[in-house]
Amino acid sequence: MKNFLQVVKFTLFSISAGIIQIGTFSLFDYVFHWSYWVAYLTSLVLSVIWNFTLNRHYTFKSAKNIPWAMFLVFLYYLAFTPLSTWWGHAMEVAGVEDILVTAFSMIVNFVTEFLYQKFVVYHNAENTLVKSEDEKAFTLIMKVLKSDSLDKKFA
Repeated sequence: MKNFLQVVKFTLFSISAGIIQIGTFSLFDYVFHWSYWVAYLTSLVLSVIWNFTLNRHYTFKSAKNIPWAMFLVFLYYLAFTPLSTWWGHAMEVAGVEDILVTAFSMIVNFVTEFLYQKFVVYHNAENTLVKSEDEKAFTLIMKVLKSDSLDKKFA
């Protein structure tokens, strides 16, 4: 069940990152008329930062050293970005619509990045994020409010 919930969270955050990527890509490509690779790389970086931040905190709940985790994600993109830029350019030259090329790259990215983050970036570091003092206090208050003993005291 835990893995299923991770996939659901990762999917939802990836969709939000995808909206950011498609939105900024469309702006850069169709409004500003940037070349494909500049529009693609810029929108990719924006979506990666968004996705990394949300997934680290909510999906994998990891306290792993943030610069190290981001470095590992950077290594993933060091391989993924040139490959996706290469196949994106090749597909564009072949006449495939830019937005379809980007959508294809995003699907490949979604599957491979989840596996990479789960088994490389956050391996042995999942669920290590300690709750803040505010979250601990809120949890304690909610337990007290839900307890039967409180009901008995005021009944």
